[in-house]
Amino acid sequence: MLHRLFRPPRSSFFLFGPRGTGKSTLVRSLFPEAFVVDLLDAATSRELAARPETLKERIAALGTTNVVVLDEVQRVPALLDVVHELAERKSNLRFVLTGSSARKLRRGGVDLLAGRALLASLHPFLAAEMGGAFSLARALELGTLPIVVDSTEPERVLRAYAALYVREEVQQEGLVRSAGDFARFLEAISFSHASQVNLSSVARDCAVGRRTVENYVSILEDLHLAFRVPVFAKRAERAVVSHPKLYLFDAGVYRSLRPAGPLDRPEAIAGHALEGLVAQHLRAWIDYSESDARLSYWRTRAGTEVDFVVYGPGVFAAIEVKNARAVRGEDLRPLGAFHEDYPEAQRVILHRGTERSVRDGVVLMPCEEFLHGVRPGEPLPGTGK
Repeated sequence: MLHRLFRPPRSSFFLFGPRGTGKSTLVRSLFPEAFVVDLLDAATSRELAARPETLKERIAALGTTNVVVLDEVQRVPALLDVVHELAERKSNLRFVLTGSSARKLRRGGVDLLAGRALLASLHPFLAAEMGGAFSLARALELGTLPIVVDSTEPERVLRAYAALYVREEVQQEGLVRSAGDFARFLEAISFSHASQVNLSSVARDCAVGRRTVENYVSILEDLHLAFRVPVFAKRAERAVVSHPKLYLFDAGVYRSLRPAGPLDRPEAIAGHALEGLVAQHLRAWIDYSESDARLSYWRTRAGTEVDFVVYGPGVFAAIEVKNARAVRGEDLRPLGAFHEDYPEAQRVILHRGTERSVRDGVVLMPCEEFLHGVRPGEPLPGTGK
């Protein structure tokens, strides 16, 4: 299965995304005639790291193709100096630079080609990309990460993801001193998914310092494995909190990292997975639409919260996510409070039921219907905008 809703920029671009999102497969399908340099290949990586100018010699010998793909470019950051030089001298060349982290590039003082290449992101599959193969119940258990979706043994691949990709990536890049501390952190941070993060509490759970946890969270963000959603505070009529919420990038990865036992409520874990699944769809919609919209959430100091606010040119939507088949009257109150401060916003509640309706100006719709309707360049379902 391929990403069908990602549209590549027409010029040179970086394509960043977590391991397993299918960057290499996508790029090879989009540019079948491209000259590909696979930096995951140890021999190629060593050769170019020792002598980066070799890339110029290889490109000089190209035939008619003018597209050059550097796969996992963060493995040899020095190549970007060569790419920068070639981009200035040969305007007909188009570079596609994939990577799972920009951290090593920034640490090496690389300027990401001084704006000569655009930045693009690749996300787990959208429901609309999977079509009839998408099942909400299955997505909440296994997520929509391509390497998992396309596997004949998805449960096993998902269980191995943290060890095979996350820790490997971290260890290979020398980003942490102790793999054991980082492994404990991954488990502890899973309890903060879809919540405000208490770094001090996470540090106590991991038996490490608070600054170490801050660095670990930063590593997850740089590897595109987690993201923070800030508070919506435009034209604030009442006091709002200041701390962002944190989400792991894929609902299945969250479920694989989150320990569950007799004292855990399955419905609470499923609710956080559902909220995260909606969040990853909204992020992909914004990125793939090349929109200036921003994703945030709203929470007053009194505790009234709206899960998501999407705000930007042509869109202002407040979205609540309920892991229940029926919407109760009290479920409308947060959106009612938001409406008092922001009457311009469209309001939507997503639920696990099957019926769509409108109540007190709020669109109530099945979450699965909403997810299927999230398509880049089109209005968000239920908003009409």
